Amino acid sequence: MRSDRHSPLAAAQEATTIGGYCTAIAKTLDASGVDSERIFRAVGVQLHMVNGPMVRLPVATLTRLYRACVEATNNPYFGLSVARHIHISNLHALGYALAASSTLIDFCRRLERYFRLVSQAATLRVIEDGDRIVVRGTDFKTEVSGETEDAFIGFLVLTMRMLYKPGFNPLSVELHRPMPREGDEPYRAFMRAPLSFSNQATALVFDKHELMQPLGGACPELAQVNDNIANQYLARLDKTDVVTGVTQKIIELLPSGDCSREKVAEALCMSPATLQVRLAKRGTNFLQLMDDTRRDLARNYMQQQARSVTEITFQLGFTSTSNFARAFKRWTGKSPTQFRERRSE
Repeated sequence: MRSDRHSPLAAAQEATTIGGYCTAIAKTLDASGVDSERIFRAVGVQLHMVNGPMVRLPVATLTRLYRACVEATNNPYFGLSVARHIHISNLHALGYALAASSTLIDFCRRLERYFRLVSQAATLRVIEDGDRIVVRGTDFKTEVSGETEDAFIGFLVLTMRMLYKPGFNPLSVELHRPMPREGDEPYRAFMRAPLSFSNQATALVFDKHELMQPLGGACPELAQVNDNIANQYLARLDKTDVVTGVTQKIIELLPSGDCSREKVAEALCMSPATLQVRLAKRGTNFLQLMDDTRRDLARNYMQQQARSVTEITFQLGFTSTSNFARAFKRWTGKSPTQFRERRSE
């Protein structure tokens, strides 16, 4: 494959996925006794190029690679095998941020926010449904191979078990892919949950109470640092995405106390009117984006005990702690003090 296909520019022409997956695919081939270099060459992918943080692989190319792997290994469950070889570092800054999440709900929300770094082939949504949390992949923009779906869902389940506890299982699993002719037993053994195939969307259903439990490896400061890097990756990945661009500029300008629509528009080299029109086409506006960005940052900052409420107030561009406290109560239903007291219990 030509090197220009492994670049952020490829995203402008077609849906792409993060190149780090290929490292896990190569490891799976080698563990199966198959020469990974030979398979990658046959498909036209340069294996030594695929693990940079901004290296992208077209989804169609990944599908061809998986087909070659299934044929070479004679393993219809190859995607599940790949899941066991995906390391958190293959997702770069996003992976480290996920690993530092405070709870599995934080983990899921973070994945939802940055999923386009993983893949542009679909949309990920986290839905609260009573005492359940549903992580749903939908709005498929291109055909995704069953192996791609198996590897990603398997990786999520294994990572959540690693961060929380080995006995953790979904309540149920819905897969978009059809069931392999050879049957579903490997899926049931892997997921340890009821599952179905050929659904309109991919969905993992979890018990909300379990997802709220604190994680032993939580590090809000590390998560925040890597969130910032992930935001920069998103802005670089698709420079035409006005929502991502505005969000990134809001994050940069909030601590200055002068984060206005005019300032952001100037930073993005457009007029405030043009910015307003382009955001409206995406179903949002500047004030909504600033409120959403402040809310997400506030949640992260409040988990960092070393940050005082006063520091957070000014980091988010509020003029007083009382203004911040009112906004935080609106976002979370709790005052900053109540939020921290509950998390320390």
